[in-house]
Amino acid sequence: MLDTSPLTAAVERFADRLRAAPQSRLQQGAAEVALDLARELSLRAQRLEAAAAGAGNGAGAAPARTMPDAGIFVVGDQLAVAGLDLAEALHAVVAGRVDALGPDTDTDTAKAPSEVLDEAVRLVDQAEARALR
Repeated sequence: MLDTSPLTAAVERFADRLRAAPQSRLQQGAAEVALDLARELSLRAQRLEAAAAGAGNGAGAAPARTMPDAGIFVVGDQLAVAGLDLAEALHAVVAGRVDALGPDTDTDTAKAPSEVLDEAVRLVDQAEARALR
């Protein structure tokens, strides 16, 4: 079983800081950085879900859905949802023994779920540092 607690902890920490941030900080770019991160995590989760769902049956992947901009006051919640979705998608990949990123993605080689997890945690940490310095 893959331990996704580092990802969920990092996402929840950043989301909590966004929820507590003053409006001025959110307007100065923190919300934009967080929304970009939420969208990236959401796209990664969708790719993993498509890989898990299409394993062995040759099904084509549905087009990726972009997380909408719902405003600066909900971006913390959007980030939390996207992070938890990615954690669940990683669990599904591990349970189904599917390559995390297969040949239909924009990378040349498949990544192990642990690599995807580590990369996601780094993305969250970097975005938090940029948004709330």
